[in-house]
Amino acid sequence: MNYSTIKKTIGIAALSLLSVSTFAQDIIARQAPSDKRLKDIHNVKLNNTAAFSADLSNPAANIYMDWTDNLRSCTGSVPANYKIDLRGFHMPTPSRKINSVYGPRWGRQHEGLDIKVYIGDTIRAAFDGKVRICKYNGGGYGYYIVIRHPNGLETLYGHLSKQIVKKDQIVRAGEPIGLGGNTGKSSGSHLHFETRVLGQPINPALLFDFVNQDVTGDYYVLQNGFSKGNVAAATRNATHSETPKVTASTGYTPAAPYAAPKQPTISKPQTKAETESKEPVSYSVKTGDTLFSIAQKHGTTVEKLRQLNGLRANSILKTGQVIRCS
Repeated sequence: MNYSTIKKTIGIAALSLLSVSTFAQDIIARQAPSDKRLKDIHNVKLNNTAAFSADLSNPAANIYMDWTDNLRSCTGSVPANYKIDLRGFHMPTPSRKINSVYGPRWGRQHEGLDIKVYIGDTIRAAFDGKVRICKYNGGGYGYYIVIRHPNGLETLYGHLSKQIVKKDQIVRAGEPIGLGGNTGKSSGSHLHFETRVLGQPINPALLFDFVNQDVTGDYYVLQNGFSKGNVAAATRNATHSETPKVTASTGYTPAAPYAAPKQPTISKPQTKAETESKEPVSYSVKTGDTLFSIAQKHGTTVEKLRQLNGLRANSILKTGQVIRCS
C-alpha cells in the first residue's frame, strides 16, 4: 500500500468518525428533555391560571350553594376537618393596635376585631376573592365590604369612609378595597374586621396575628363540619356599638386580652409534619355542650378554652359557635 492510498484511508476513517459523532450528537439533542420540560411548565402554568380564575369567578363553590348580598343568609355545608388555606394572605392593614377583641361585650357578641386605623388609611383584601357585599348600614357597620375567598373564608371590613370596589368584582390579596373610617355605629375611626364561614363568625385572632403582621399558620382546621340553610337576615340586626376601652401601654381591652398566639412566628417554608402538628383545632358548639364537656372531649381545661377564645366566666355558648380548642 503506497503513501497515497494510506492517506486516503485515514481521511475516510476520520470523516466516518466525524459523521458518527455528529449523528450521535443529533440523537442526544433530539432526546434532550429541556424543550419538553419548558413546554410542560408553560402548559401547567396556563392550566393553573385557568383553574384559579375559575375559583375566583365562583369562589369556594365546594361548600357554598348560593351567592346573595345578604350577610348571614348562606347555604352550604362544611365537611369535618376542613382545612382553610391561609397561604397567599395579605394583612388588611399594617396597624398592630387592637382596640377591642372578639367575644362577649356589653351583653352581646362582638363578632370581630377592632383594629385602630385613621380616616383615609388604605384597607386591603386579605386574600384573593370576589366581592359579595358592598353596602352601607347606618345602624351598624357603616360602609362595609364582604369578600368570599376560594379557601372558604369570607372577610368583612366595616366602618369604612369609602368603598373603592364594587359588588361581584374580583380582587387580589393586598389590593386596596376601601379607606379607613368612622361610619355607622362607631365612636372612633377603626377597622372592624371579621372572618366567617357560611355566615358563622370565627375569631379572627385564630387566623391573623396583627401584632406580628402574620397569619397563625399555613392552615386553620375546622374540626367539626356543619351545614347551614337560608336564615332570614331580619332575625338578626347587624348593628354593634363601638366604645373602645384601651390601655395606653398595650392597646388591648383589659377585660379580654388579645387572643393572638404569643409564640414566635413560624418560619416558612414548613415541612408537612410541622404544618400538621401546629394547626389549630376548632369545635362547632352543639346543643347541650358546655365548656366543661368540650374541654373533656379535647383533653384540655375550661380555663384554657376561655383563654384561647377570650371568654369570660359568665359567657354563654351558642349552638354553631366555633371555638378554638388547641
